[in-house]
Amino acid sequence: MNKPADRQFRVALIGTDSLRGQEIKSVLSTGKFPLKSIEFYDPDVAEEYSKLTEFRDEPKVIHHPDPYLLEGLDLIFLAADHTTNRKFGLLAREKGFRAIDLSESFTETPEVPVVVAGVNDELLRNKEIFLVSNPHPVTIFLSHVFSAIVSLYPIKKAISMVLQPVSAYENEGIEELAEQSYALLSSSSLNPKVFREQIAFNFLPGVERPGKDGFSNKEKQIIQEIRRVLDQPGFNFSLSMVQAPVFHVYSIMVYIELSEDVEPVELEKVFKKKSVFKFFPLGSSEQISNIKVAGKEQIFIGHLKKDQSIPGSFWLWVAADNLTIGSALNALEIARKMFDLE
Repeated sequence: MNKPADRQFRVALIGTDSLRGQEIKSVLSTGKFPLKSIEFYDPDVAEEYSKLTEFRDEPKVIHHPDPYLLEGLDLIFLAADHTTNRKFGLLAREKGFRAIDLSESFTETPEVPVVVAGVNDELLRNKEIFLVSNPHPVTIFLSHVFSAIVSLYPIKKAISMVLQPVSAYENEGIEELAEQSYALLSSSSLNPKVFREQIAFNFLPGVERPGKDGFSNKEKQIIQEIRRVLDQPGFNFSLSMVQAPVFHVYSIMVYIELSEDVEPVELEKVFKKKSVFKFFPLGSSEQISNIKVAGKEQIFIGHLKKDQSIPGSFWLWVAADNLTIGSALNALEIARKMFDLE
């Protein structure tokens, strides 16, 4: 019998052309997961047609996904639309493959675990789990931050303001920001499609349609995901999202109140000892910016401020790429742990 490290797996990606699909394809091409074969599917490809993509400098065909094509696979990454992901994700147990949803299609399904690798991946020890949800990027970032802190200091309260990039709306969001920026600089007319109002050179505090309490479903989803990942249903946490005119990277202002009063240097130690973070200490000559963070594989933390008005309270700045550490790398680690590739 092959040792786990010697095993190779038959893998498929559904939703090849989505931003998250493109990123997991790029990660898989680096050899970080042992592939015996890989197939590509996209629901936008008509059944009687196909189109080409590239993998490891070789041409590969993208087909229309069909259940019979998934026979004999070990693992499927789901990066397509909600309906397609649910259709094929629900076949995982029946067809005998593992599936990882990259597009938050199962976050409201209680029996599907939401996993942040390195925080609650002990759930993957249950070999009866065939389907796992890769959570929202903000859930991944903040779960790492809060988990690192509570390992030493219990958190009484946490509040976050999230600046969301337009890539949260796939290529359509990126194209709209680029087109509007060009239109404004060339004195041309604007044509909003993805966003209800101008996004270029502008901030929109209403990212999605609010509920009766003013919070959107997406904001509520992230709050609940973080509570599930930390296994603290009563965790005193809230957030609000603002749409920012940037292409990539979530930037997050985080306020925390600890159960005890500590000095900033003690909180710095929490982040310095974990490789998932790149910490910028007090007095650093460098600032955290989207340009520095884009494409990187760590969560950037810095600009730590001790709030003198309330004992044990701090402000800190968190920024991370939504497609690398916020999606593909977490999914990759989930896959490795599902197949005991340690």
